[in-house]
Parts: sequence; C-alpha cells; structure tokens
Amino acid sequence: MEQITLTARPRTVTGKQVRQLRRQGLIPAVVYGHRTEPIPLTIEERELRQVLQRVGGNQLIRLQVGDDQATRMVLLREVQREPIKRRLLHVDLYEVVMTERIRAEIPVVLTGASPAVQRGEGLLHHGLEAIEVECLPGDLLPHVEVSLDQLTEVDQEIRVGDLSLGERIEVLSDPDELLVRIIPVETEEAVEEVAPEAESQVEVIKREKPEEAEEE
Repeated sequence: MEQITLTARPRTVTGKQVRQLRRQGLIPAVVYGHRTEPIPLTIEERELRQVLQRVGGNQLIRLQVGDDQATRMVLLREVQREPIKRRLLHVDLYEVVMTERIRAEIPVVLTGASPAVQRGEGLLHHGLEAIEVECLPGDLLPHVEVSLDQLTEVDQEIRVGDLSLGERIEVLSDPDELLVRIIPVETEEAVEEVAPEAESQVEVIKREKPEEAEEE
C-alpha cells in the first residue's frame, strides 16, 4: 500500500478562536488513541486536501508532529466540513499500535460485468457497500474487490461468507449479508413503482431534522 505522510504542528488555540486559524490556511485537528491522550494540532489546508484525495478511512498515514523525530501511524476517523461550501473545518486522527489488532470497515468495489445483465435477463441489486473486519493495522486493505463475471444467471448472488481475505483478516460482518445479486427485470420494475412514495417520506424526515452547525 502507498505510504502517505502528513505534517502537523501542536495547537494551543481552541474554541471559537480556531476560526482565525482557518483564515490563515490552517485546519484544526486532533490525534488520539486508546494509548494516546488527545493532542490538538494544526495542519496546512493545502497539504491536508492533497492527503484526503489519496486516502480512505482505512489507509495508514504517517503523521509527523512538529520537530518530533518519531512519527505516529494514524487513521482518518472523521473529517468535518462546512455544510454548504464543503470547506474543511476539523479532522480527527486515530493513532494505532502496529502490533495490536483493530476493527475497521473496508469498502466493497464491484469489478467486471455480469453476463446475465449484459444479456438483458437481469439487473444488478447492490447489498453492503463495506464490510467490518479485524486485523493488524499493517494488514488493512484499501478495498475488497468482488467480481461480477461469475454471475451468469438470474438469482445468483455473492454474500459476505463467499469472500476470502486470508488468515490475517477476520471478517466480522454477518456471513449471510448480501453483497450483490442478479434479480429479474420485472422485480426491479416493481421496486421502482413504490420508490417515489418512499423517497418523499425520507425527504420529510430529513427536513424535520436539519444538520447541526459546528461550534468551531
């Protein structure tokens, strides 16, 4: 896996005063872990944006804090953005211990094409978009590839239990959870008929519960 490095500096400014840091092109951050007390940091916005374009939530980052010669191995835990313009507000980093197993979610990436879909006999129904695993930080995968080439007939499916990730990675997700299935065309049409009503209900719920504004 590609090695990503991020540079940060200790931060003393907290609360609403961090707005001034953002005007200077610095994004407030914090690094923590079960063996690490929370440490407030600042990261240059340009460098942080470059890193965010290259990593996912389960990819290790080598964090350099100030003039400290030792580096920390961290994972992205949360990226807070301004809701309208999507400007960066705050980043949480989790420090891992390379000899201790951790839990993480690995995205599922579909590859290839189903012959049944190509023939027009069925449509692709997606299940889980990520699976939960437990492993050493160094064994984390950026994603899990699931090939659609093997789905040659309608009603064929791939479930979590069909995955083989090796002995170093323990899959915690329910093995019966569906990843992908080929469904008959008429089944998909029936689903689409009720979709507008369900969609309008979701929209009402969203309006009743607007997003909370960030204090920082």
